Amino acid sequence: MKKLVTFIAIIFLSVSVFGQTQWKVDPFHSSLNFNISHSGISIVNGKFLDYSGTLTTNGEALTNASFNFEVDIASINTNVEDRDNHLRSADFFDAEKYPKMTFKSTKILATGKPNSYLLYGELTIKNATKDVIFNVHYGGTVKNQQGEKLGMKAETTINRFDYNIDYDPTAAGIGKEVNIVVHLQFAKQ
Repeated sequence: MKKLVTFIAIIFLSVSVFGQTQWKVDPFHSSLNFNISHSGISIVNGKFLDYSGTLTTNGEALTNASFNFEVDIASINTNVEDRDNHLRSADFFDAEKYPKMTFKSTKILATGKPNSYLLYGELTIKNATKDVIFNVHYGGTVKNQQGEKLGMKAETTINRFDYNIDYDPTAAGIGKEVNIVVHLQFAKQ
């Protein structure tokens, strides 16, 4: 009986592992963007240029998927070199001391709307890790001459003070809320 239970457990684990699909972010068809209020009258847009990420799916939809991302803080780009250098400094991200920003998913749930999910996870910036929820629109998959691709858009808003980015503590000049919009395309591995 013990051998039968062990055999069934091995079969179950083998089927679940083989049912998983591994994906890697395609940086040529993805973008990691943010925007923040400036002086309460305008918006500053920016992006990170260097990042990597993986996705593990189980079946066609994103249910039970898991995500892992790592972003190189020094790759921040707002199209103004002096501002980018200031954002890399200890006043903001302190890129020398905290060179990476990471995201690790904890769960993903379908919302009931077509191709719509809530992605829960832990976002780490500087020395702070907080729970965040992204609204995800799943674009689906396509096969072409480069292989199989999967696309999605994810959005959330965070409070920069939660991550010890507290330059301008009154938020009079630089807003406290940062909107994050991520357009992702993954390549099947």
